Amino acid sequence: MNHRYIYTSLTRISDLAEKGFTLKKLPKTQWETGDYVVCKILDAGSNTLKLELPNGRMRGVIGGESIVGALGERFATLEATGTWKKVEEDLEMHVLTGAGLLGKMTSKSVFIPNMMKIGYVAHAFRGKEKLTMDSFVEPITEVPYSTPTILLVGTSMSAGKTTSARIVTNLFKLNGLKVVGAKLTGAGRFKDILAVKDVGADVVFDFVDVGLPSSIYPREKYKEKLKLLLSKIESQKAEVAVIEIGASPLEPYNGDIAINAIREQIKCTILSASDPYAVYGLMKAFDIIPDIVTGISTNTLAGRRMVEELCDVKALNLIDPTTTEELKRILSLKTGFSL
Repeated sequence: MNHRYIYTSLTRISDLAEKGFTLKKLPKTQWETGDYVVCKILDAGSNTLKLELPNGRMRGVIGGESIVGALGERFATLEATGTWKKVEEDLEMHVLTGAGLLGKMTSKSVFIPNMMKIGYVAHAFRGKEKLTMDSFVEPITEVPYSTPTILLVGTSMSAGKTTSARIVTNLFKLNGLKVVGAKLTGAGRFKDILAVKDVGADVVFDFVDVGLPSSIYPREKYKEKLKLLLSKIESQKAEVAVIEIGASPLEPYNGDIAINAIREQIKCTILSASDPYAVYGLMKAFDIIPDIVTGISTNTLAGRRMVEELCDVKALNLIDPTTTEELKRILSLKTGFSL
């Protein structure tokens, strides 16, 4: 392992740390989403900020260290927005997520700490080849997607999708089923799919596995990436797939494309919602009628009652163990598996 740099988790599909690389500065006109670049930490920001490593562990930083991450874009409603496309002549940018998503911050919430500031050093090269996330994507034969799917979708980030995915995955695994977990859209963080792996998912995938630092990407090109990702899921021949759409389908992460690509295989939809009115809005915007609404909106009897009266859908606070039997009943009914 090369300890000269901090390798962030967006490098986890690569062999950069094991086989090394050379550095070459490129003019910004030659930068692209997914490029692997080396940057020097100029300001560590808050002392609470850490970087996510390829194994999912979090690591603190020391001023002046250098990191390897990937150029990308983030457009989070609750935390921060940014893109490499806004980098100026000083070549300074920010660590937009702990996974090493790198770009110029364009806005942030006052409720999160200052973001880590970095300076561009160079691109990673081997010989004359610029190294990108695409350089390390394993080829796979495209096949139609037919795996029975539990869809986890949210009205916003941090609405409870991953927690719900963990609970559902655990129930299927307790009944001896082969489960694949996946995240089709969002901004690259390894922790989300590792959380599903930790409760027993046989294998996990996300958009990083097909070369994307986040799913903010030209729509037609994202469709091609999505075909590869769904083929990877299908190749596992799992009995059920627990699939999360990161952020909200209304955000520019191509969530609508992902939902439409798997719509015919969706057996049960679980919506994590921040409030009852958001449930209503998402249902209308995407022609989705969730089988279960959970998340912050179901924390109290008042919230659950409003969801059920306003939207005529079942509201369950899945982190409450008294709802488990009802959850199992709904999943069994929708999937045909006896839980």
